[in-house]
Amino acid sequence: QVQLVESGGGLVQAGGSLRLSCAASGRTFSSYVMGWFRQAPGKEREFVAAISRSGGDTIYADSVNGRFTISRDNAKNTVYLQMNSLKPEDTAVYYCAARIVDGARWYLRVTFVMEYRYWGQGTQVTVSS
Repeated sequence: QVQLVESGGGLVQAGGSLRLSCAASGRTFSSYVMGWFRQAPGKEREFVAAISRSGGDTIYADSVNGRFTISRDNAKNTVYLQMNSLKPEDTAVYYCAARIVDGARWYLRVTFVMEYRYWGQGTQVTVSS
């Protein structure tokens, strides 16, 4: 089992940057595929980015590709989301999540909320225009 705690959210002007962190408990962090999701008021939770267990491969939603970067430090049990060129439509609660995947095809169904077993409590990101 793993517990996840997000931090780094806040209020920022459009065009600005934020860096989210997600600290994980437990000794098996490197065995989890990690993802970031977000949920705006009145909308469903949506996929933002995911990273493989080693950190060597990443996947992004089209809406953030080129602006956001996901990374991880397995020695620190932490996954990050660097967000640049923020837009008002990026305003949401951001969640990190962990999923268990057997084998090399970690990317299958990686955008599906139901594929992630563990979730953090979320951190609010607000982008003003």
